[in-house]
Amino acid sequence: MDIEDLLKETLEEILKKLGTPYTKLIISEDEKDSYLVNIKSDEPSLLIGYHGENIQALQHLLKVLVWGKAKSEKFNILVDIDDYRKRQEDNVIALAQRKVDAVRKTGRKQILPPMSPYFRRKIHLYCMGAGFDDIETSSEGEDDRRHLIIKLKA
Repeated sequence: MDIEDLLKETLEEILKKLGTPYTKLIISEDEKDSYLVNIKSDEPSLLIGYHGENIQALQHLLKVLVWGKAKSEKFNILVDIDDYRKRQEDNVIALAQRKVDAVRKTGRKQILPPMSPYFRRKIHLYCMGAGFDDIETSSEGEDDRRHLIIKLKA
């Protein structure tokens, strides 16, 4: 059984045991050894939870169960509900772009609010792309207060 089938079977079992309705499961390999699982639901807020806490818990549970069944090398799993994370990601990238514009306009560093490692990484990668040769990012802070700083390269 391949990883995508294993993910689908395990997730269907979890959702059934939780008694959580869903309309569709879309599982795709996002990158090498990285799978995107998008759950379509008529009641997405139930699966998303407060600030995405239920998504995180579901993702962790799915990862642990599938890693145990796969008995192979590790791979990454990202769970999304009705493109909730995608919308969040788009908002975070838009915020980063506004901060880059402010840095270029004022020359002063910009501090972003604390965010998850996932979103910090997305911004780091975004600011390493084409058109950002004059920009650098760094992470500072501890635990839940870890945040990004965007500034001009010295």
